[in-house]
Amino acid sequence: MLASIVLIMVFGFITGGLARLAVPGPDPMPIWLTVAIGLAGSAAGGALAIGIWGRGTQAIGLLSFLGSVLLVVAYRRFVQKRPLTGPDALKYPDKGIGIDRFTERRQKMEDLMRQAQHTQAANDAESNLSKLSDLHKAGILTDEEFEAKRAEVLSRT
Repeated sequence: MLASIVLIMVFGFITGGLARLAVPGPDPMPIWLTVAIGLAGSAAGGALAIGIWGRGTQAIGLLSFLGSVLLVVAYRRFVQKRPLTGPDALKYPDKGIGIDRFTERRQKMEDLMRQAQHTQAANDAESNLSKLSDLHKAGILTDEEFEAKRAEVLSRT
């Protein structure tokens, strides 16, 4: 029983994920919504295929997938209020279920990337200053050259 439920959920996730991929542009949404779209679209499309052609038809799989794609299109159009084509279709949405959470995560990731870049720049400057100091101690750089290069390295950080 539990294995059947898990298998149905996995099927819903796969179908919903493929439906999201079939519609161009970003559609950030929680996993549960992807599963719900996959399951609801599969149920509606499968019921339509059975209603038209009967139980033994090969069209159940295709209409199940198309039902899920139509639900993704409806979600984008009516919940996110975004077009399906054109340059605005490829932009990151500002409305929808879970968008606030995704935006927060995205901002945190961008902040972490900036911190990492700043740390790397500081480490590079420290390394360059150490190399300049070694060259100065070895007598390769004069006092004036050392101070000029040191000022140049410090101005970059």
